[in-house]
Amino acid sequence: MKVLSVENLTVSFHTDAGWSPVVRDAAMSLDHGETLAIVGESGSGKSVTAFSIMRLLPTTQARIEGSIRLGDTELLALRPADMESVRGNRIAMIFQEPMTSLNPVLTIGRQIEEAILRHRQIDRAAARMEAIRMLDRVRIPSAQSRIRQHPHEMSGGMLQRVMVAMALALRSEILIADEPTTALDVTVQAQILDLIREIQAEENLAVLFITHDMGVVAEIADRVAVMHQSRLLETDTAHAIFKSPGTNYTRSLLAAVPHLGALRGTAAPKLFSETDIETGAVKSGREMSGAAGGRPLLAVKGLTSRFGAHRNILGRARQNVHAVENVSFELAEGETLSIVGESGCGKSTIARSLLRLVEPVSGTVQLAGRDVLAMDRSALTNARRRMQMVFQDPFSSLNPRMRIRETLMEPIVVHKLAGHADAVDRAADLMTRVGLSPDMLDRFPHEFSGGQRQRICIARALTLQPKLLIADEAVSALDVRVKAQVANLLMELQDELGLAMLFISHDMAVVERISHRVAVMYLGEIIEVGPRSAVIDNPAHNYTRRLISAVPVPDPDHDRPPLETAGEISSPLRPAGYIPPVRTYREVGPDHFVMENG
Repeated sequence: MKVLSVENLTVSFHTDAGWSPVVRDAAMSLDHGETLAIVGESGSGKSVTAFSIMRLLPTTQARIEGSIRLGDTELLALRPADMESVRGNRIAMIFQEPMTSLNPVLTIGRQIEEAILRHRQIDRAAARMEAIRMLDRVRIPSAQSRIRQHPHEMSGGMLQRVMVAMALALRSEILIADEPTTALDVTVQAQILDLIREIQAEENLAVLFITHDMGVVAEIADRVAVMHQSRLLETDTAHAIFKSPGTNYTRSLLAAVPHLGALRGTAAPKLFSETDIETGAVKSGREMSGAAGGRPLLAVKGLTSRFGAHRNILGRARQNVHAVENVSFELAEGETLSIVGESGCGKSTIARSLLRLVEPVSGTVQLAGRDVLAMDRSALTNARRRMQMVFQDPFSSLNPRMRIRETLMEPIVVHKLAGHADAVDRAADLMTRVGLSPDMLDRFPHEFSGGQRQRICIARALTLQPKLLIADEAVSALDVRVKAQVANLLMELQDELGLAMLFISHDMAVVERISHRVAVMYLGEIIEVGPRSAVIDNPAHNYTRRLISAVPVPDPDHDRPPLETAGEISSPLRPAGYIPPVRTYREVGPDHFVMENG
């Protein structure tokens, strides 16, 4: 008997115009020990299907029709109280957005313990030991001490590991994983996938895996279901989907997948292929210009940012998180430097330190010859006009109460760069520039898809005509086709406007496409930096080689080599007064440097 059977599933949301279907007549099944991956673009109905199985949709706003059977139990016929005992006990779920899934006022240890105590017959002490063990298994360093931290004290990638640990600790019959690896770097992603497979084998666990990463699908899925515009287009084995897709949409989806190594032997960035969704026809992307030479626009030297932790009764930190330690690099106009590394390694802290959203402990940040860290508030405000940032989550980056017209006009008006009429014209021009219609200016953020919202964030970053654009995981949460479109947009804007771009990402295939140079970070330090072709094609540091070998390949016949997981991941937490060692670098090729003693 199938552990899960879904038949004729139709889910509708209530709107002003009546009931609008978002999933139409879907059917799928899941066996014990099997992994079914659901793939498709944002808005195709993947997550709604998962929420329907868990009965988490509000009954006043959503209507579920059809049949969802867990073994012999019809879930749609259960009373709410009976469904509560199913959630976690028989079906566990990893949600896509960990920050909104965790209680901000409780420690992560308390939250994992509560989930274990609710569904397993053990005492609190045993639950705490199990919580620590699961945090160790998802590779969270210093789990015994970090279990006392609150969600805001962890990075997005770390929080996603917490969610994975919580779900796997429940030992359910079915695990529904909704984009569980989106916020994770490739090494931790590989470890989490290995962990899910390991527990799946031990417990004969059935896994429903929702993702837009076709490399992950190829690695973990037994069968694949493809969704598009609320319909289930096709379901087949992973091998059949990748080798002989049955629809034009599936072919176009696979054609948009970036492949690490596709640019081997080329020096400059190259646009992603343009894919026609109706015909599946693929055109090869053109190569972009090389980096501009001359004086660097941005020169960072000895940048160090630390955060106090475990304060004593007087408020003094007994330990410090060495988030960024003695980082130096340069960036020229028209050049893209990508920073890669594991979650928690300090990538985003560098970006925030450059803008002084985080105040560094020491170092210099020269923007066009002026030290940003020495500026007063007025000078800093003017300098930030030339440095703009695109954040990872476009929805939380936009004011939900402001129309897009107001969002784009506000920076222009605040900085007194134009009058109201000119600001309106500039907002319309920016919408066109990022591939959106000016007719959309009167909409609110919730009326756009995730990819469209990210384009709006890029448009807003361009309102002040910056010289430096910082993209912090700007494409990580996007599905493959939208990711390719946004990455192409960034490259084309850079070519047109001569922007210097600091691109922060854990997606190595996108990094290869978009970068002139790559810097690899580990525990707050740059361990290798050089031209993109040198770092990716011929990595010199063991950690860089490990990072690249962990990248999932969108081919079900490819066997990823075993990942080295010797010992616990090191922690950036150091005692107060700790003096880090002096690092030395050697040049292993033209402008290609690797740390020798780290």
